Amino acid sequence: MVLSSLSLFGQSNADSTKKWVGTWSTAPQLVEPGNMPPSPGLTNNSLRQVVRVSIGGDTLRVRFSNEFSTSAVTMKSVQIAISTGGNTINVSTNKELTFNGNAEVIMNAGAAVTSDPIAFNLTPRMDVAITIYFGQTSATVTGHPGSRTTSYIIAGNTTTTTDFTRAVMTDHWYNINTIDVLAPSTAACVAILGNSITDGRGSTTNMQNRWPDVFSEALLRDSSARHVGVLNQGIGGNSVLSGGLGPTGVSRYDRDILSQRGVRWAIVFEGVNDIGGVNSAAAATTTANNLIAAYKQMIAKGHAKNIRIYGATIMPFKGNSYYNQYSETCRNAVNQWIRTKGNYDGCIDFDKVMRSPVDTTRLVSSYQNDGLHPDSTGHKTMGESIDLNLFTGVDTVFQQATGVNSTKAIDGYVLGQNYPNPFNSATTISFSVPTRSFVSLKVFDTLGREVSTLLSKQLSAGTYSRQWNTAGLSSGIYFYRLQAGDASTGSARGFAETKKMILLR
Repeated sequence: MVLSSLSLFGQSNADSTKKWVGTWSTAPQLVEPGNMPPSPGLTNNSLRQVVRVSIGGDTLRVRFSNEFSTSAVTMKSVQIAISTGGNTINVSTNKELTFNGNAEVIMNAGAAVTSDPIAFNLTPRMDVAITIYFGQTSATVTGHPGSRTTSYIIAGNTTTTTDFTRAVMTDHWYNINTIDVLAPSTAACVAILGNSITDGRGSTTNMQNRWPDVFSEALLRDSSARHVGVLNQGIGGNSVLSGGLGPTGVSRYDRDILSQRGVRWAIVFEGVNDIGGVNSAAAATTTANNLIAAYKQMIAKGHAKNIRIYGATIMPFKGNSYYNQYSETCRNAVNQWIRTKGNYDGCIDFDKVMRSPVDTTRLVSSYQNDGLHPDSTGHKTMGESIDLNLFTGVDTVFQQATGVNSTKAIDGYVLGQNYPNPFNSATTISFSVPTRSFVSLKVFDTLGREVSTLLSKQLSAGTYSRQWNTAGLSSGIYFYRLQAGDASTGSARGFAETKKMILLR
């Protein structure tokens, strides 16, 4: 059976008093060569992966992603069971997932699939094992390298095999994306946009002690917040604006944050990898302004969906190669904006919690890992420092802007990374303009020849997106260029920025 998009994403009619809420998720990306599945690989073999959920329920469904792969992936069977530690499961709880009633499913390149709802006694903070028996897979792999959790691969794909004693181990996740649970109507989740700190760098492999894990446990202990799920959407090496690993924060924000089921709050804790590249006073100002513009865009888009957006301050990093006087100036400017009341809906001040009282440009020495990432004690401190009162109460209704995504002026032009990237048929390019401007958005091939004009007109201040459909074009590298200038002149001369994207057929 072939599925090229989400299936069964609607609410179950069985219980109208319940709704789908995310209980676990990880942000997919193109797996780098150094993090690919070890031998024997995935094709015609079996993979068991362990995840720890946040909230519980009696019915769940699982989403799988093939977004960054260049070929289809066949899953002959997918089974879920309670994990009993390591590669072992409670066999009596093992259940096979189906997709539109079928055990086998083919994920096309660039697609994702969601299983049919299944009855499963899921308790809060339970470890579950998801076992995939693969058929043919893609040479390029969609996954999440920074799992901080061991996965297990065995040769062969006999679907009745549940013994993974002789498995090859690897500390990465492949293809798994999200688990939703049917929860009470009062339940909701918080989605966290972050980089390697949120992804768990410095925590302990297989201990599930990243700061979002600690935060989840604190919520569950609070009677007024025990129905709040936590979705960790951190990607190691990720940047908000450009460069870094994985799709940029601005390009994946809709996918990883706004599109989650039951999301009522979001935490934006990202920017240090952008700031770490600053090496001049001019770059400090530009990067700070562009980050703030991106945050404003995220806040506006969140409010459009009645989601409260909380900002977390950037922690100090003296002692790491990122540090210099200019990057520190940039970090302080960004943190001042995050702390200013009325910008975000609230501030989670990790900088204040984690910095040394003796030298505020450094992490507390007892928390220090490499000058940038906290150790497991630091993760515990971060997770326990969050005010749980921010995550209680009912849904918020925000007054919506008309015509653009924000009622506030946007500081500076921002050109986002296209999403998805790589892509196989269509991709979306987002950008922001700070004032009424004449804007041109064009696509070029590697020889500099214009391939497509996506936009050439006057625009008011705001955030916009354009989709590029690539019918008739071959695979390869393309470039998109945003130019903008004074609207009164009808010229796009002034701001200009170019970014690369990859089309894979």
